[in-house]
Amino acid sequence: MAYLLILIYYLCDNKLRRMKRLFTIVAIAMLCTGICAQKKLRPFHAYLFNNEYEIFLQINFYEEDVTVPGQELYGELPGYLGKERNTFCWVITSAKLKNDHTAEVSFINDYGSEDFKAQLTQKNDSLYELKHLEGSALKVPRNGRWQKLPPLIELKRK
Repeated sequence: MAYLLILIYYLCDNKLRRMKRLFTIVAIAMLCTGICAQKKLRPFHAYLFNNEYEIFLQINFYEEDVTVPGQELYGELPGYLGKERNTFCWVITSAKLKNDHTAEVSFINDYGSEDFKAQLTQKNDSLYELKHLEGSALKVPRNGRWQKLPPLIELKRK
């Protein structure tokens, strides 16, 4: 009888070890998968928008490979500022990263008649701020007229 109890204990103990080992392996595999799946967000590769003024920024300051739809003649650029339901845009001619969360950006309108410099700052993961520094006023078409935008605009990441 004692041998039978020892045998049962050994089999149960062996199964528990296997289960613990299997559980540990599965837990480590799940943890590694989660770590590998995390993608580092790059703050200046984004689609940013402002619903109040119906504008958006399509940017990639790292590869500078953004093309303006319908205006491919400009080639690949760091990005552009567009207006919802309108083909008008301000093309980004250069973007210089100051640090991980701030960039100095030069814009020119699609006619080539006006330009300005601005600073784009990431406030948090989803909130950005476009601040006019110098040059022409930022204007976009609205209901057949030009709407002058304020010197400080908040944009959200989509």
